[in-house]
Amino acid sequence: MSRKPLEERRVEEFLAGRAGWALDGGKLCREYRFADFVSAFGFMSSAALVAEAMNHHPDWTNVYGRVRVELVTHDAGGLTELDLELARRMDELAERQPSA
Repeated sequence: MSRKPLEERRVEEFLAGRAGWALDGGKLCREYRFADFVSAFGFMSSAALVAEAMNHHPDWTNVYGRVRVELVTHDAGGLTELDLELARRMDELAERQPSA
C-alpha cells in the first residue's frame, strides 16, 4: 500500500463516506464509544493486531469506554492510503464490540 501523501480531494471523499471521522491538524481522527472498559480494550487489542500486520500504528488514548484515534503516516508527512485502510478496518472491528 502506498505511503505517498494523498491529495486533499481523496481525503474529502473518504470523510464524506465515513461517519465519525474528521480531519484535525492534518490527522484523521475519531472517538469510539464502547459500553465499558473491557469492550474498549478488546477493540484496542484487535486493532493492535491489525495495525501490526499493516506495520502502521495509530496514536490513540483510552479512558474507560472511549478510545480516541489519530491516524497519520509520519514518515510521509501526511495522510496516505494506509491511514484510510486502517480507519476502515478499525470501523469494522468497532462494530463487533458493545457500544455505549
